[in-house]
Amino acid sequence: MEYLQKTRIEAAKKLLEQTNQSILEVMLNSGYNDLKTFRQLFKKNSGMPPKDYRDKFKVRVA
Repeated sequence: MEYLQKTRIEAAKKLLEQTNQSILEVMLNSGYNDLKTFRQLFKKNSGMPPKDYRDKFKVRVA
């Protein structure tokens, strides 16, 4: 279960970095269906909420 969660969170990180999908779309596309749980697990694994992660690591196109 822990491996699956880490894999899903890594997928969510990539989506946050590389797409303009909403947090809800990222959550669904990375295999979660509960926003509260997704945010908690994301913060536990990355050290920050999804929005803050996107703000810090989003790939900017010049």
